[in-house]
Amino acid sequence: MKILVAEDENDLREVLGAFLSHTGYEVDLAANGLEALDLSRANAYDAIVMDIMMPLMDGIEALIKMRGEGNTCPILLLTAKSEVRDRIRGLDAGADDYLTKPFAMGELTARIRSLTRRGGVYSGESLKIGPVKLNIRQNLLSCVNSITLSQAETELLALFMREYGKMLSPEEILNRVWRNESEAGMDMLKLYVLYLNGKLDSVGARLRVEEAEECFCLRGLDI
Repeated sequence: MKILVAEDENDLREVLGAFLSHTGYEVDLAANGLEALDLSRANAYDAIVMDIMMPLMDGIEALIKMRGEGNTCPILLLTAKSEVRDRIRGLDAGADDYLTKPFAMGELTARIRSLTRRGGVYSGESLKIGPVKLNIRQNLLSCVNSITLSQAETELLALFMREYGKMLSPEEILNRVWRNESEAGMDMLKLYVLYLNGKLDSVGARLRVEEAEECFCLRGLDI
């Protein structure tokens, strides 16, 4: 699993990165909210751990921008403050959980495991690219007309829409959509991509999931 850690305190950032890497995560590090936002746009993460008080852009502002852009990755906020209003601000902005400093590393990893098992709490009602809309709660894909998707198709398309234009590896897709179910594999993934492209065509969506160098990416044909 791939984790983004955004923390402006150099020593703590390096300790968190080393600990999570040793635990088995692939970790990217950011020193401020602006850098975290840029990394979230360029990469697909299974979870983001982000401090609230950071320079250039604080964690709340970065969180609001991520959610506004359709990023539904599970986000855990770190804060040195214990006031209730700070917790409320973070949760209202779209955070999935928070952890007050100082904290035990074991509790941090337990929170991350909980968030990634749930696939994230913040999913939103819908995703939209141009005229193409996916209602996540209703499993409904709409453009010129509408069609109902299966739950797996909805989760797969939601991932591609959230990571629009990014090349995603089969391992990353299978882990985030099917969460390592025993029957999940490349053949099944290709079959679902075929299904999705057919349903995108059926609603008149000018979008297509393309395969290149054993990776997959959702691209617009003329959007």
